[in-house]
Amino acid sequence: MKVFYSDHFVLPLPEGHRFPMVKYSMLRERVARDGICGQGELLAPRAATDQEILRAHAPDYLKRVASGALTKKEARRIGFPWSERMVERSRRASGGTLGACLAAIDEGFAANLAGGTHHAFSDRGEGYCVFNDSAIAARAVQAAGLAERVAVIDTDVHQGNGTAAILRGDPTVFTFSLHGAKNFPFHKEESDLDAPLPDGAGDTEFLATLERGLEATLDAADADLAIYLAGADPFEGDRLGRLSVTKSGLAERDRIVLEACRERGIPVAVTMAGGYANEVSDTVDVHFQSIRRAADLLKSTADRK
Repeated sequence: MKVFYSDHFVLPLPEGHRFPMVKYSMLRERVARDGICGQGELLAPRAATDQEILRAHAPDYLKRVASGALTKKEARRIGFPWSERMVERSRRASGGTLGACLAAIDEGFAANLAGGTHHAFSDRGEGYCVFNDSAIAARAVQAAGLAERVAVIDTDVHQGNGTAAILRGDPTVFTFSLHGAKNFPFHKEESDLDAPLPDGAGDTEFLATLERGLEATLDAADADLAIYLAGADPFEGDRLGRLSVTKSGLAERDRIVLEACRERGIPVAVTMAGGYANEVSDTVDVHFQSIRRAADLLKSTADRK
């Protein structure tokens, strides 16, 4: 299975910064050690081009990001200090999701060990998100004529507000967000389908809500491609999650989403989205099992043929 990584562009952040950038390199090392990818299939993505980014973002915003002209307020809202490395990493993370979409269309499943930057709006970034990789990738594959309709299945604990705003009114991309009702962002946008959960929701409520929402999404989307945000932050040990979903519950989430798409013949690009556990290794465990499940399904599908 093709897996894209961009952790070699990890940002140098101040000590004590609560965004755990180290999770990306830890995850890549674990994926490589496990042998999920065949030889030559753990890939560094190319950077998303201006043309690709501009299908989802306003020209003036891209210009301010690229040139370092963000205001202090804009940079504070994003949460990262500006640097050329930040710009390059943001382009590469979006390129990784696009690469995963292209590989999934060819093979059935693929993954980006970054991505899920669903708080980036057309004209601004926030919540550690600079460019919206899901919107960029969806519109790129559509522009290439490789998919007419796309479903964005977002199970990160935070609502995909930027994705919802960018894609609002676009009948060719269906957005589904399963998230904590009282968590960030405090002002929610309107996805095509939102499934808010109360604080403390555990495996049973989380999975039942997912199954209902997923069935409705796949029925309505009639998608040629799904982008699956497999956030690790619904995990019960996450510092920012406020839900109580176990690792086994999140593994079941992956199974439900990936098998439902396979049954309908929908290719899936998996992205990692958020994860802020007290122990970074717990976040890596959750992300890894999402990749492992997709790889296992790809192999079992090939074995059937």
